Amino acid sequence: MAALLPIASRAPQYGRLLLDLLLDERTPMSRKVALAAAAGYVAVGRDLISDRVPVLGGLDDLIVVVVALDVFLDGIPGDVLDERLEALGVDRRAFESDVRRIRRFTPTPVRRIVRRLPGAFSLAGEALRHSQLGPRLRGWVSN
Repeated sequence: MAALLPIASRAPQYGRLLLDLLLDERTPMSRKVALAAAAGYVAVGRDLISDRVPVLGGLDDLIVVVVALDVFLDGIPGDVLDERLEALGVDRRAFESDVRRIRRFTPTPVRRIVRRLPGAFSLAGEALRHSQLGPRLRGWVSN
């Protein structure tokens, strides 16, 4: 836990960074959705592992948040991230070190699978748009 103290001291800057990146139109929508989904998961309170289970109960929330942050940051164009870090006065090396520390909470196989999700969601959205399924469903429901 001592490894997280430097991150905790920069939490206000990182909170501002996340907000700036969420509001930036250059941030891919699929990455914003990943972060929103994690926030929804935590806010709703339905857990994969009940919070009544000691230690493990809180870990699922932590892993979901860490994975969502990882997916979100992984999809930010480098120039956009550099611009926002510089504007907030955050050292890039310290930021990368903090991201590496946070990633240690998530097993590598989980990160690999989850990093593919935004691309899969984008492909599914494109397929749905091209299939004309949306108008067909609306027509079927309204009849």
